[in-house]
Amino acid sequence: MRLTKIAGTCEDDTCPTLYATDQGTVVVQGYTVTDAGVLDELGLPAGESAVEVPADLLKGLHAGS
Repeated sequence: MRLTKIAGTCEDDTCPTLYATDQGTVVVQGYTVTDAGVLDELGLPAGESAVEVPADLLKGLHAGS
């Protein structure tokens, strides 16, 4: 999988960041959600996890761009 940075909050990529892949998907780097209540509410299936990112990271992004 090849990644292309499309949005980030810092220059060294150690902060929440969005990447486009060469597979037509997006990889989200963020803070692992560990709150048991939130995880229960999400009801994630096996193989999925949740991350939290600042809302500003998503500003200016449009579906399909």
